[in-house]
Amino acid sequence: MITVDNKKLPPEHLATAPLAYENDDFLTSPDGRPLRIMSEYLEPLARFRRERIQDTVVFFGSARFRALDIAKAELQLLENTGASTPAPDEEQPASATEAASGTASTLKLRRAEAAVEMAHYYEAARKLAHMMAGWACSLEGPRHRFVVTSGGGPGIMEAANRGAFEAGCKTIGLNIALPFEQEPNRYITPELNFQFHYFFMRKYWFAYLAKALVVFPGGFGTLDEMFELLTLAQTKKLAKKIPVVIYGSKYWQSVINLDTLVDKGTIAPQDRALFQFADTPEQAFALLQAGLIENHLQPHQHEAVPPPPTEPAPSAQEQLGPDITKTMG
Repeated sequence: MITVDNKKLPPEHLATAPLAYENDDFLTSPDGRPLRIMSEYLEPLARFRRERIQDTVVFFGSARFRALDIAKAELQLLENTGASTPAPDEEQPASATEAASGTASTLKLRRAEAAVEMAHYYEAARKLAHMMAGWACSLEGPRHRFVVTSGGGPGIMEAANRGAFEAGCKTIGLNIALPFEQEPNRYITPELNFQFHYFFMRKYWFAYLAKALVVFPGGFGTLDEMFELLTLAQTKKLAKKIPVVIYGSKYWQSVINLDTLVDKGTIAPQDRALFQFADTPEQAFALLQAGLIENHLQPHQHEAVPPPPTEPAPSAQEQLGPDITKTMG
């Protein structure tokens, strides 16, 4: 603004104001928060419709261990959940040389044992996801059913996406922006690679599309996600039945005794039926497949045969993607 003799004069040229939806200062401000939240609903919905994703099978599990080489199973503990940098050397699993020489600390020896265990779970998740995706891809229909979905990161999440990728099927990664360096794992279908700012919007898409849940060993995040969905099922806030398979009974029963919740009366005895344990990929797949066929497939649909000629053509909604009308909220 120019001032002459204490009078304000207009500028010679006034720049065009930015369009509201191109105004980064506004979009990233507290006032723009509702738009950011809505974007994390509408943009994924548009992509799910475009890719014709009807529903998912969600894999939860630890992100802190990763397999660098499947053949050698060389594992490394990460700095934190979602981080790409390794933890300090003193927290890493003991190497074979350190263990043999007796120079490894007790913590490093315990971590070495855990690394072997986690390598087993990584391979189990990979195999189970391969079985699930291969079966789901064989189902006839206008949309993709029971698409293997993970949180998009390393560890068990990578294993799940990897198994589905190796089966030649689409696979989804719902990543979250964290204050650590991180990247989505490379096995996610590029068109189905998502990044969320808001945890609650990410959780919405986990829960909304899920028709089954597999919970592998993990930490705070895995526990949070597992109990979130169990609570929704318990309180009947889901307009569907979701089989929940908790993988690795030895691990989980050493972490938390879920049966004690029944014994102490903090959950009803029938709530115990909301989940089942499995200890092999074959056992987990049998439980998942049975629940999905019973609750979410029409008779004979699971046999992967074309529908009879008399069956009505799929509706426009079926061809578009997720049915946004089928919800309790």
